Order: sequence, then structure tokens, then C-alpha cells
Amino acid sequence: MARVKYTDSDIALVARMMRAEAEGEGRLGMLMVGNVIVNRLKANCLDFDALRSISDVIYQVQGGNYSFEAVQKGNVFYNRARGVEKKLAKQTLDYWREHPSKYALWYFNPYGECPPTWYDQPFTGQYKQHCYYEPQANTCEGAYRW
Repeated sequence: MARVKYTDSDIALVARMMRAEAEGEGRLGMLMVGNVIVNRLKANCLDFDALRSISDVIYQVQGGNYSFEAVQKGNVFYNRARGVEKKLAKQTLDYWREHPSKYALWYFNPYGECPPTWYDQPFTGQYKQHCYYEPQANTCEGAYRW
């Protein structure tokens, strides 16, 4: 059973986001970005309590800006998803979860060392250039659901 409901167009959208946000970090880096997208949809808490679809996650606006840099800058739309990214996207939508993104709701590239917290959320680990952060304990049970 898939972690979230999705359509073929959702697979393509997640694949494009994964490529735009983490192509330089290889397949594992793209899987981690995809996992954060799925986690935000599953979380139903904090900044993510009104998200009901993959599109809601990708195009979410917070503080007047899109949540993902690839949407803000438009580079999510530069390239179509290739077969390899679609396969990776389907993996994250169906079952893939690994440390440090396993429970993460946030990631970013600090262009330096990862800070121990990101908006008061604890650091869970780093993969190449991206730092991953999960919710504080007892604030978002949905982030820890399958």
C-alpha cells in the first residue's frame, strides 16, 4: 500500500521537484527530497495541516513565498521528469524512507555547516549539501506515521 494517494501527474511533479532540488546529489539525494514531500503531506500538523495533495505540498506558500526554492525560482519547470526520476518519485510515494530524511519535514542547503536547529526544529542529519530537520518531540505525530 502506498504511503499517500497519488496520480501519474503527481509522480511527474514529484520527479521534477526531486530533480530541480537535488539532481546534483544523485539518486539518494533526490529520494530524500521526495521523502520530505511525502512527509509533509502525511504530517497534517504545524505548517502542513491544510495540505491534502501532492500539488498542495509543492505549491504551498508560507510567509508570502513558495516553500520550495525550485518553485520560487521556477527551475522545477525547466525540465520534464525523466524515467529515472519518475521511478525514484514512485519509490518515495510508495514506501521509501531513510535517515536523515525519514521523519524530516524540512531541508535546506546552508552553503556551510548545518545549524543544530532550523526554526527551533532539531537537526537529524546531512546528506551531501542538504541538512534535514524533523519536528520537535510531541508536536507532530503525523510525521512519524507510515
